[in-house]
Amino acid sequence: MPANRKHLGAMFDKLKAIEEKYDALTAQLSDPEVVADAARYARLAKQHSELTEVVEKFREYRTIDANLTGARELLNETDDAEMQALAREEIALLEKQRAECQLELARLLTPKDPNDGKNVLLEIRAGTGGNEASLFASELLRMYLRYAERQGWRVQILDESLSEVGGLKEGIMLIEGARVYSRLKHESGVHRVQRVPATESAGRIHTSTVTVAVLPEAEEVEVEIDPKDVRIDTFCSSGPGGQSVNTTYSAVRLTHLPTGIVVSMQDEKSQIKNREKAFRILRARLLDLERQKQHEAIAGERRAQVGTGERSEKIRTYNFKENRVTDHRIGLTLHQLDTVLEGDLDSLLDPLVAHFQALKMQTEVAA
Repeated sequence: MPANRKHLGAMFDKLKAIEEKYDALTAQLSDPEVVADAARYARLAKQHSELTEVVEKFREYRTIDANLTGARELLNETDDAEMQALAREEIALLEKQRAECQLELARLLTPKDPNDGKNVLLEIRAGTGGNEASLFASELLRMYLRYAERQGWRVQILDESLSEVGGLKEGIMLIEGARVYSRLKHESGVHRVQRVPATESAGRIHTSTVTVAVLPEAEEVEVEIDPKDVRIDTFCSSGPGGQSVNTTYSAVRLTHLPTGIVVSMQDEKSQIKNREKAFRILRARLLDLERQKQHEAIAGERRAQVGTGERSEKIRTYNFKENRVTDHRIGLTLHQLDTVLEGDLDSLLDPLVAHFQALKMQTEVAA
């Protein structure tokens, strides 16, 4: 309890400081000199807007707390049984509201992921399981496309490599929209499928895996790439089986010499367009590499809570026979695999976002 009270005291000290800053900004925004300076006014208005939600919630908390104090005083001062019963009922309701408000304040004060508002590059690769893995990789690609459609996001397939049976060996797509990364960032990892392949005559269940990587798209100003650090090779585009599909050197391969990262792009007929797409992917992978390095500098518990760098972890199982999907990180099992594969991912994503947000809040409390 003492540690919890200490944390609450520190949290309310921080909230008071935020409120003072908010009031100061409110006063500045009424200053004629500030109003006359469009750039300064816009900057201060943005800061004011960013603080509004937490200040309003803090004021709501204080109102609830004051009402709770009044209800307790009434309970202690009255001898009327009916009034005491009403006071106890009011106290129970206000205590519940205060606890909820306190939790919401803790959430609002938890540092936000700076990448949450970004677009993403989503990479899907067939893992173990041969053709069956590639077939499931194509189904996962379709699942994410359906979910993006439901969210009103824009999707561009940047690269796609197909297997002999029409499955997906590797696919990369750019997803653009409001807070895409915040919704999809916990999809990174190994996705396992358990089902009877169409080619299995004995009806035995096979297990295959697909790897998903979700990278926040990096702006050029975030990741500076020295041209001397990149070797650019051009070659003829090829289709399934390696046959050449055209005779011009339109395909591009980038090799980032300091890290060894290689990006190949042959989706477009234009070498310029392939080069532009390849650099877009390279920037995202370099940003992700930098983020992973930062995570390595943090304690193991903290790194596990962030959970975006461990590609080898099995995060989810899709069992077709039982129409079941299980997320192993939060122990969630849903018997609605069919609707999930049709893009109904919110039943999985909402609990995941809530889980990792709670872990992040706990880390802030411990700190």
